[in-house]
Amino acid sequence: MELTLLGTGAPAGLPRPDCPCATCATALGTHARAATALLVDGSLLLDLTPGAAFAAARAGQSLNGVRQVLLSHPHNGPAVEVPAGLPQPGRVPDGRELALLTGHRVRAVALDAPGTGYAVTGPDGRRLLYLPPGGAPAGLEGSVEAYDMVLADVVGRPDALARLRAVGALGPATDVVAVHLDHDVPAGPELRRRLAAAGARAVPDGTTLTVGVYEDVPDVPRRTLVLGGARSGKSVEAERRLEAFPDVLYVATGGTRGGDGEWASRVAVHRERRPGSWRTSETCDLVPLLAEDGPPLLIDCLSLWLTDAMDAVGAWDDAQWADGGERALRERVRELTGAVRATRRTLVAVSNEVGSGIVPATASGRRYRDELGRLNAAFAAECEHVLLVVAGQAVALRG
Repeated sequence: MELTLLGTGAPAGLPRPDCPCATCATALGTHARAATALLVDGSLLLDLTPGAAFAAARAGQSLNGVRQVLLSHPHNGPAVEVPAGLPQPGRVPDGRELALLTGHRVRAVALDAPGTGYAVTGPDGRRLLYLPPGGAPAGLEGSVEAYDMVLADVVGRPDALARLRAVGALGPATDVVAVHLDHDVPAGPELRRRLAAAGARAVPDGTTLTVGVYEDVPDVPRRTLVLGGARSGKSVEAERRLEAFPDVLYVATGGTRGGDGEWASRVAVHRERRPGSWRTSETCDLVPLLAEDGPPLLIDCLSLWLTDAMDAVGAWDDAQWADGGERALRERVRELTGAVRATRRTLVAVSNEVGSGIVPATASGRRYRDELGRLNAAFAAECEHVLLVVAGQAVALRG
């Protein structure tokens, strides 16, 4: 089954008309995207968009062979003109499966938002799933055979991928292509990095893909360290890297701090951001978690883990520090980084970058700063990806 992406952008396209934002200002050349429309085997058109005939011509294709046009999402505004020779667009009712004149079988997938998803099986038996903008599958239960290709609103609805992964509909060899791309994420390296964390990729308009060919499927990074200063956006970046996965275990190392209202407010904000399917464990005992098999881990954060470890070894007292406390802390850090090296779980960890600020006024503050710098360096050495978040912008230091 062959698929040509006549467009890969949001319904308004990218850049949006008359939008002054930075992403739209730089969405030029190959980064410009028409509204998403897919031409399957030259005979099935999924979504009819303005200029579809010209887009097909630019891609070296023709719409002359199209025998069926299906719409996936509600089209607001003026009706799209149907080019001469094309059949009138239609929509398959939810849950129905039809055998088309094109030789394809199409099943309508119910969504949690207005619109219809389409599961298409080609004459060669290959299977693709196409989801409209802002939609995720609803009512998925049991086990589902993995699709060969999924085209979805990865940036806007990463939880759609999490739902598909939860039932096996999205497997390690599934080619996930991001469509309906809007101005939420700058084009280029930032978009590629964001999509790769979800196991997805983007391609330019006009690209033709063969369903079932997986050479370009990105590897999801298994161990990632996200560094940043206070309110830099590091926790948001870490959570974003796992929001396309179900059953994430969020490991909170800060505890509850009973009676501290300001801390409780911080914790509540974090909880509200997380997907409802994630579980939370409040612990600093990280080594056993890393040794177990299980869903991805998000550890937030290593700086609080270090505070707990330094409390345990008496690091704030100079005499205890000199009389074995320093050696005990070094051993704890070695155990942790060794567990990171050996873990088979997907891991994202957050830590504070404190070495670039004012030198602490107290000896204990300087000791903490130095030990956190050493911990960050040792932890980063065991990670495939290391990111530094500054003013909400993630800079890749490794990977």
